[in-house]
Amino acid sequence: MRKLHFISGIVFCSILLLTSCASTKKQLDISESEKEIFNKTEGDPVVIADEKTEYEITIIDPGFDFWLASHAKPYQFYSQSYLESKNIFYVAEWNSRVSQPFRHNTSLYEMQIDYAPGTDYGYEVNYKLYNYFIYFQRKYNQRLGHFVPRI
Repeated sequence: MRKLHFISGIVFCSILLLTSCASTKKQLDISESEKEIFNKTEGDPVVIADEKTEYEITIIDPGFDFWLASHAKPYQFYSQSYLESKNIFYVAEWNSRVSQPFRHNTSLYEMQIDYAPGTDYGYEVNYKLYNYFIYFQRKYNQRLGHFVPRI
């Protein structure tokens, strides 16, 4: 009798665990002001550059410059090591999607990003790149990881 009870308890716990881990995509809380920015068709390109490393990325996504100024966490909010660790993860996922054009939208994932772990790109490059990943995920309802991108 005890053995059956123990087995049914395992089955119940397994079912409970499976239902709690079900893949439910959380909806983002997008404000009206953010929606307005996402709908912009014009905006200045944002150049991410560091003269010491000669590293440069130009983001031509309309609205990013407005979003960065109005919705991103303030400059120096994050530590550089935090931004680097997030960027390493996001770049790896981004580049994986670029290399799989039949699985991912090629108009979203056009070019690979050359970001080498261990290279000091400086705070500004890491800050803007990280914030672009957050902006991109929120605007295009993408997930470059398991977490909902929040600001």
